[in-house]
Amino acid sequence: MNENYGEQIKNYRINLGMTQNQVAKELDVTPGYISNVENGRTAMSLKLLIYYSKLMGITLDELVGKLEPEYQKSAIDNALWDAIKTLDDEQKEKLLTTIKIWQK
Repeated sequence: MNENYGEQIKNYRINLGMTQNQVAKELDVTPGYISNVENGRTAMSLKLLIYYSKLMGITLDELVGKLEPEYQKSAIDNALWDAIKTLDDEQKEKLLTTIKIWQK
């Protein structure tokens, strides 16, 4: 994770108007734990990141993509691939033609 991880976690909390105590209660951790995360002394587990993203009203992909910009690229690629897999062959041909037009 990048070095601004804790600061970004703190900014999400502040933007929602929540205190460290409120976030700690929602995540079933201590306020000291939230303070340590926000000050970069502790990293959240995957389980807590999932709960935190739900609390903040965003997906885990959105949260991790904002905390770790390199992840965002793979999340977008995966979402695109998932969408393409649902298309029939005719729709895939149209999409490919459209992409070729954009690339010009």
